[in-house]
Amino acid sequence: MTEPDPGLLRTAADLVGARDRLLGSGHRLTPGALRDALADLHEFWLTAHAARAGVPGRGGGVALIAVGGLGRRELAPYADLDLVLAHDGRSRVGPVAELLWYPLWNSGVGLDHSVRTVGEALAVASGDLRTALGLLDGRHLAGDAEISARLVGAAREQWRTGARKRVVELAESVRARWARSGEVAHWVEPDLKHSRGGLRDIAVLRALAAAQLVDRPGGEVAAAHELLLDTRTELRRVAGRARDVVRPQDGDEVAAALGLADRFALARALSGAGRAIAYALDVALRSTTPRKVFGVPRRAPDRRPLDEGVVLHGSEVALARDADPGRDAGLLLRVAAAAGRTGQPISPGSLARLGEAAPEPRAPWPTDIRHDLLTLLGAGEGLADVVEALDRTGLWARLFPEWGAVRDLPPRDAAHVWTVDRHLVQTTVNAARLVTSVSRPDLLLVGALLHDIGKGREQDHSVVGAALAAQVGARIGLSTPDIGVLSAVVRHHLLLPHTATRRDIDDEATVRRVVDTLDGDPVLLELLHALTEADSLATGPGVWTDWKARLVADLVAHCRTAMAGGAYPEPVPLDDAQRALAGTVAATGRPDVLVDPADSGATITLAAPDCPGVLSRAAGVLALNSLEVHAATVAIHAGAAVGVFAVTPRFGSMPDPTLLREQFTRAVTGSLPLAEKLAAKERDYGHHPGDTPPPRVLWFDHEAGGPAVVLELRATDRIGLLHSVATALEHTGVDVHWARATTLATSAVDSFAFTAPAATADWRATIEQAVLAAAR
Repeated sequence: MTEPDPGLLRTAADLVGARDRLLGSGHRLTPGALRDALADLHEFWLTAHAARAGVPGRGGGVALIAVGGLGRRELAPYADLDLVLAHDGRSRVGPVAELLWYPLWNSGVGLDHSVRTVGEALAVASGDLRTALGLLDGRHLAGDAEISARLVGAAREQWRTGARKRVVELAESVRARWARSGEVAHWVEPDLKHSRGGLRDIAVLRALAAAQLVDRPGGEVAAAHELLLDTRTELRRVAGRARDVVRPQDGDEVAAALGLADRFALARALSGAGRAIAYALDVALRSTTPRKVFGVPRRAPDRRPLDEGVVLHGSEVALARDADPGRDAGLLLRVAAAAGRTGQPISPGSLARLGEAAPEPRAPWPTDIRHDLLTLLGAGEGLADVVEALDRTGLWARLFPEWGAVRDLPPRDAAHVWTVDRHLVQTTVNAARLVTSVSRPDLLLVGALLHDIGKGREQDHSVVGAALAAQVGARIGLSTPDIGVLSAVVRHHLLLPHTATRRDIDDEATVRRVVDTLDGDPVLLELLHALTEADSLATGPGVWTDWKARLVADLVAHCRTAMAGGAYPEPVPLDDAQRALAGTVAATGRPDVLVDPADSGATITLAAPDCPGVLSRAAGVLALNSLEVHAATVAIHAGAAVGVFAVTPRFGSMPDPTLLREQFTRAVTGSLPLAEKLAAKERDYGHHPGDTPPPRVLWFDHEAGGPAVVLELRATDRIGLLHSVATALEHTGVDVHWARATTLATSAVDSFAFTAPAATADWRATIEQAVLAAAR
């Protein structure tokens, strides 16, 4: 960039202003050019400011050194400045330091700083890993260059000679960070800096290279590094502040700035970059970590046989010396199964040999190869690393060509935290814990691996996936009946959770529809039950709840009874306590509340003298007390309207029943302005209607028994949604029999069953318009 006029950059406020102007016009610069310009700007200002602050020049014994992003000249927008004021111990640096730091603090520039002698800095680095790594990037800015050279040179030498002794500490810190921050490759909202495969991992690779323990990152890893830097630069430019986590709502604008089609293209590119960096660091840490930490002596590692042609060589699964991957079609899966079973990684050399020569097993696979596949799929937590290693070397696609469409594919809904390929692997990991609950664990494991394989295409992923599952089943050598079951598992993998959370599971019509869909097959039912749990657990936090588990288990029990020739369920009436409550309300004319606590929530019954609006008013009071409603039924008994709600608290504990009774009474009498209070509560929690996708209504006839219909609303979740929609339905004149509410991350799927009105021909359009208006 053109060197600025020193007279225009005297204060830190001038620096901030120049930075903001640069970012405001930054669309004319590539991300790399913008980082260079920011580094030039800050370096120029710091050099001039150091002179004004009294930092002496050559021979003065004081030096200002940049570390971190400025030291590497990778300065991202709004990044903190990492600075070291080094001195020889004889110079008076206190006043100089204050003159350096305070203007930056006062202007709001982030600052990470230290003031130390060369000896003090080296002593700190010897005991603090972060300081040691930071000094490797040290670069002289101002003052006595000899002091800078002495410190940076000594720090690099100290690291080079002592790094091997600190590799274990380094590896432990890396893994702890990964546990906190997840993965760039497979998380929907990756942290570009701290996640596995992020910029911190590049710094670790560089540190290992500086110690001459590994080669300096290049090729694919260098390109991945550049993409992460560019994405972070554009993310911060778009956000107007320091941000490292890429959210889906940021993706399209960032992608456009990088010349990518959309946020999905960006997510796939980031996933590939994260995988490249993570794999490189995995290999580097394995090759540099002393073998003794894995319980193996420092002498040449033993080669212990694991299977035909497969050995454990030290801490890695490797090919035996006489193994011939080009002629042994089963060797690839024997290696993979051994790695999954032992929890040890496959050696890079063996992966390379397999990648060069291993053939795809000829279809249909023989029994022993299929057995090794099932051993791998049943390995539990060890599966993920094995699939990642095979996928990066093209070997997984050799076994499953269908995998290419879901590799690095970001999900289309907010409930998922993993990319589709990692979600499939994680579901299989979860399914491995459930194999004793089913009679066909082999079909459960393969079904878990393939249940979303149809995603990434234009059609319904369950329909496409069922056809692909049949294709895979035939290739791996399953029998014709088993192929049919596997295909049905994939086709209907959403049947149980969708039915249990969106319909009345105690209604005969609901159970009969599930039984008929599954052709009365109890084996298919138990496979879908286990897959529902494994899939939900792999989707994201809060998706598999105690309430959902109970609903699915109850639905499965009803279906199993019906499949065995037993009776279909009958609607559950009010229990004795609820009938007694209704009688009291009818006699006194005063609304009342009954709370029946459960392990993770409660059943709350609210009764009022028979009048319209009990569902909406009760839902509003519950929402006002931060209670999430999962199910609601409305009945008339003894002249009272009774609403029964299954709830869990969104935050904290259950409210006092006395408070609920008082608020419900006021809501029924009209003295509690529910809509106004709920709108204020939603504003407090940051609900912004303009930022959400439009709601959608679906209609289902003959699913609620008798003449009732089911309206299913899909909308962005908010605290008062059920109250608003119930109010809209009541204003159209329909009587709601039951409601079901499911929340997945920021999305809500709410179902309402009511008797279809016969007054007008366009009643559906009238009701739909009212519901959509209420949901916005």
